[in-house]
Amino acid sequence: MTIEVSRGDLPVILALPHTGTDLPDEVRAALSPVGLALADTDWHIDRLYDGLLPGATVVRTGTHRYAVDVNRPPDGESLYPGQNTTALCPLTDFDGRPLYRDGHQPDAAEIARRRDAFHAPYHAALSLELQRLRSKHGAVLLYDCHSIRSRIPYLFDGTLPDFNIGTADGQSCAPDIEQAALRIAQGATGYRTVLNGRFKGGWTTRHYGRPADGIHAIQMELAQSAYLTDEAAPWAYDTPKATHLRRWLGDILAALTETILELPR
Repeated sequence: MTIEVSRGDLPVILALPHTGTDLPDEVRAALSPVGLALADTDWHIDRLYDGLLPGATVVRTGTHRYAVDVNRPPDGESLYPGQNTTALCPLTDFDGRPLYRDGHQPDAAEIARRRDAFHAPYHAALSLELQRLRSKHGAVLLYDCHSIRSRIPYLFDGTLPDFNIGTADGQSCAPDIEQAALRIAQGATGYRTVLNGRFKGGWTTRHYGRPADGIHAIQMELAQSAYLTDEAAPWAYDTPKATHLRRWLGDILAALTETILELPR
């Protein structure tokens, strides 16, 4: 299980917490057929963002979220109290179906082991890069890259917009950063956008986003219908759709980079 870091010099980090499909052998052996399908992967997000912002730092974990979700609080606290969601070591998929075979769910000791083995190293790498770039530039932006199926009744009603921007209700970044992303996304031809709707930013956005300390964080949750042929296995990358979407994502990243460089130090 690996943490991949590609270092750049721009004050921007692209975080990829949910593109990995690696599972430890003992986790794989415990999963049900539902779990083994890995349906809740952020399919092809690494490919979608590849090369869009040369000079950005990229931090990625290869470990699948069914082993441990690095975008959840390490203490297991719910990010969305009162709403259906998944845990640090999820027991169900996004449709509420069991991920484990009967009697094989992780206990407290196993959850702690996975947190130490996979969650902690990812955040150690993120923290190191954030401090490196903040020291160099005075301010840094963490852009958390995500995607999800556009229709999941267990998690939300109706159809999700294409661009779901999360800033913890404006607390995780400067207003200029939030507005730069929103302006481009709202102007993107053929797409729908929401700010701090169903997805307000996961633990990564909420934990690291400290604008007063020069660390700004924003989550972009994309509807997979915007770039996949079909939101079901085999989760095929639709090149024409993705190419159109990449144009707008590139504009968003360019605008965010310009904005972070212009913020008062």
